[in-house]
Amino acid sequence: MHTEQLTREGPEHTPETPSPDAGRKSIFAVVLGNAVEFFDFGVYATFAVMIGHTFFPSDSAFVSLMLSVTAFGIGFIVRPLGAVLIGAYADRVGRKPAMLLTLVMMAVGTGSIAILPGYETIGIAAPILLVVTRMIQGLAWGGEAGPATTYILEAAPPHKRGTYACWQVVAQGVAAMAAGLVGYTLTQVMSPEDLNSWGWRVPFVFGLLVLPIGIYIRRNLAETFHGQGETTSTGDLVREVCGKHRRALVLGLLILSGSTITQYFLNYMTTFALTELKLPTSISMLSTLVAGAAMAVCAVAGGMLCDRFGRRVILMTPRVVLLLILFPALQLMTEHPSPATFLLTLALLSGLHGMSGAALIVLLVESFPKSVRSTGFSIVYAFGVAAFGGTAQIIITWLIGTTGDPMSPVWYLLIANLVCLSAAWFAKETRPVLPGTLARETRLTEAPVR
Repeated sequence: MHTEQLTREGPEHTPETPSPDAGRKSIFAVVLGNAVEFFDFGVYATFAVMIGHTFFPSDSAFVSLMLSVTAFGIGFIVRPLGAVLIGAYADRVGRKPAMLLTLVMMAVGTGSIAILPGYETIGIAAPILLVVTRMIQGLAWGGEAGPATTYILEAAPPHKRGTYACWQVVAQGVAAMAAGLVGYTLTQVMSPEDLNSWGWRVPFVFGLLVLPIGIYIRRNLAETFHGQGETTSTGDLVREVCGKHRRALVLGLLILSGSTITQYFLNYMTTFALTELKLPTSISMLSTLVAGAAMAVCAVAGGMLCDRFGRRVILMTPRVVLLLILFPALQLMTEHPSPATFLLTLALLSGLHGMSGAALIVLLVESFPKSVRSTGFSIVYAFGVAAFGGTAQIIITWLIGTTGDPMSPVWYLLIANLVCLSAAWFAKETRPVLPGTLARETRLTEAPVR
């Protein structure tokens, strides 16, 4: 890393930018949107079977489930549009207005699912409205990732970006834990009939109640970037990202492929435990909580390690281990489908996945200069999640359903993670220099580190 790289973009911490203390206090407000997003994901994945019965009743349980996970995937289609429009909006007018907009849209989407009548009540309008609701959520979630993640990194000291950014991954893990805990509690206090008919809606009500708190807190955030101004159009920003930063864009999408597909495979484990392993409903619900806890704990460790040893090594090492143990771990799970085996195996896979998460996020964000950082990361994240996350559960369900082999998704995961590792190998290291070398120049210039 050369000195001219450290000073090229101008001051990173301006007087308007939060101090490190203020940055730490702002983390909760920023990651709350990410937590709600993944809480909704976790809840939908947890109750996919029940949602299928409500909106897509069929004589075939497989068809009902396929339609349910397809509706889940449709929300990903519009993510790229939300990323381009809202991500560029954050680069034009600032991170804070963009983050407020996405939370309002999330509230609309989450609230709609909580109260939407089922097929038996309004007929074909029910699945249509569910798809519309998923599209509203997709726009919001597509636009949330870029402004929120860039805000955290811009509020963090350059040598602690991984430690700060890991809370985006921790939020995902905590949200999964919350979804699993709510699901498990509902299975204990409600009859199967009530859970299938209306109980699955309760977690979406919880998610809706959290959002107004997030909106209020985000209104009081300090701005980290006041934007390029309204004279810069969304098209200009997108063209710059796709032109000058094409390499970062392509590598980012490939890196995100393995991570995203693995994430949604882990989310699918609740359905997998119910339909393939024939485990009790309470154990399948508990799986979301266990996976979330493992991800959250290991994400904190991964964030601190990537600040110490670099982004690429902490991104790649846990994923290599995951690749090596994936096949025997899933084979053990399917051949010995006891609750203990299932939960311990799931915790191990989730922990390895979470450990590389913070490094992945920081690497992708730092690959773009501050002037187009929100646009660049938004496009990578939204297109990557739309292409790979939106289709993951559909492909996994289809593979198992057509082959009759619960191990069939393994090859899909192996290929995806090999692509991720290959792209990470060619990516440039973005970690700032440590104290004792060029760190003094970094502090003196207070310049961003690419």
